[in-house]
Amino acid sequence: MSDHSAPMNLTHHFLIAMPGLEDASSFFSRSVVYLCEHSERGALGLVINKPMGIKLGGLLEKVDLTLGRQDLSEAPVFHGGPLQTERGFVLHDAMKPAHVGGVEGEGEASPYASTMSIAGGLEMTTSKDVLEALSHGAGPRRVLVTLGYASWAEGQLESELAENSWLTVEADPQVIFDAPVRERYDRALALLGLQSWTLSPEAGRA
Repeated sequence: MSDHSAPMNLTHHFLIAMPGLEDASSFFSRSVVYLCEHSERGALGLVINKPMGIKLGGLLEKVDLTLGRQDLSEAPVFHGGPLQTERGFVLHDAMKPAHVGGVEGEGEASPYASTMSIAGGLEMTTSKDVLEALSHGAGPRRVLVTLGYASWAEGQLESELAENSWLTVEADPQVIFDAPVRERYDRALALLGLQSWTLSPEAGRA
């Protein structure tokens, strides 16, 4: 291998949009993206701070379900990214199966049909069964639901990082699930010890 460094892996990291991205793409302006997967083949992530104006209860009604979780009744649904915007993506705490070490060899299988386990302790499910669990008052303790996702082709994210389009920091699940939506950008920056005004291309000017 001629490459002297190991390939970059930003799985379970936040991408925090730099102010310059406002010109390039209004969708990603002031966005915080949680990266579910990043490898030499590319990256996949969900924007965690762009609410759509629809609540989780309303989304479930669209698929003929009733939300059975009072704690999530006011949870917003987010614009997860510009791709597959009709499809739901559920980011959630890892679900431990009822019988750990049962028939499953490693005892770590998700109870849902289509779940990606993310190194860092979270999972992302795209199958409807997780919504059905929420309708029955069960399901993961903390969830963030998006419509759509963001993705980068091989090498694309690396070149955007080289152009200083994004800051990166290891993800904090509290920012994803607990922080007020309007504070998530600043909370993510704070993980780097930064404040948004210090990033302004024209510091101090409107």
